[in-house]
Amino acid sequence: MRSSSCAQNGMRESNGFPQVLEVAPLNSLPYVGPLNGNSSMSGNKANETSEKTGPPAMIFLPSESAPEFYSLISQSKTGVALTGSAAMGKIGPTIGLVDIAESDDSYYFRVSLPGVSRDEKEFSCEIEPDGKILIKGATTTGEKTVCKHNQVFKMLSQNLCPPGHFTISFQLPGPVSNEDFSGNFGADGVLEGVVKKLYYED
Repeated sequence: MRSSSCAQNGMRESNGFPQVLEVAPLNSLPYVGPLNGNSSMSGNKANETSEKTGPPAMIFLPSESAPEFYSLISQSKTGVALTGSAAMGKIGPTIGLVDIAESDDSYYFRVSLPGVSRDEKEFSCEIEPDGKILIKGATTTGEKTVCKHNQVFKMLSQNLCPPGHFTISFQLPGPVSNEDFSGNFGADGVLEGVVKKLYYED
């Protein structure tokens, strides 16, 4: 059953785990090619001793969430992970572009979420004490027909994100006081958040 779901998502299995395909994102930072000729994520000893270099990375996985996915994300301190319609990138701009900044006592982040429902029943932003941010929501654009003003409109062009649920996960540079958070999801489709840094007393 596992292999059929992986095959439907366009991923090949290797040693019981889906093989990650190295592809260029449609709307992101300029593509510089694969890191090396070996796309396998195995060899934990080599990964543990390797030096971390290079700019932050984005990971696009158009499959359902799985323990392997969260394991991959937990190993990245500066990466961004997208699932569901956020990762598809088939039409329109990819959602989930992230900016992170810091001051002396806080972290600031903003996330591009065009076409995402701001309804509290469909949208959530969770902040964990270790600085992990998990955003869940649903896009409302990209449909083939639109019913507005007692009329039915058939789309002639589709340049916005496809409809569907998504998750976005990224890591702030350090631990935070997740109870001390203020955020705003504006009509411009940008989620902004400020969270206090957590300092441990010696």
